[in-house]
Amino acid sequence: MKKQVKTLFTSLFTLAFLFVLGNLHAQTTMDEFLSKWRNGKQFTIDVLNAMPESGMDYKTDPEAMSFKEQIHHIASSAVGIAQGYLMGKDPGFSIDLATASKAELADYVAKAYDYTEETMKAVPADKAGEVIEVFGMNASRRQIMALIMDHSTHHRGAAIAYLRANGVTPPAFVAL
Repeated sequence: MKKQVKTLFTSLFTLAFLFVLGNLHAQTTMDEFLSKWRNGKQFTIDVLNAMPESGMDYKTDPEAMSFKEQIHHIASSAVGIAQGYLMGKDPGFSIDLATASKAELADYVAKAYDYTEETMKAVPADKAGEVIEVFGMNASRRQIMALIMDHSTHHRGAAIAYLRANGVTPPAFVAL
């Protein structure tokens, strides 16, 4: 009986320790988050650059966004959400997607990621945890930052599928 109690105690202690340890590492600092954001910026530009000019208007379905619209959507949504929900100022740049070259789109993406990063960094600490309404739901501004990252990743993944559908090997993913 004593051995069973000791085993139970050891097991519970181990589980509690792993839970605490896991939660300590599950948290992300702003510096770590922004490092991933900058990685996403470069990866998005690499995905854009991988598509030949002939594939920029490619769609998987008539109702779907084209490749260039996917890339533009990543950038314009990041800017719009940052400006609207993270207290961002006027970004001071725009693009006419209908006439934009691939190089101009890459420049727009870079500016959008930089603007969004600067806006994220400018959110005061006392406002980062503030819960506001966004898209009909309540979320903190930190959650909105994660939403922007997730949204970018989602659409970049779609763009990667467009590359593969055009016989293009996508750039290698870099985790950190």
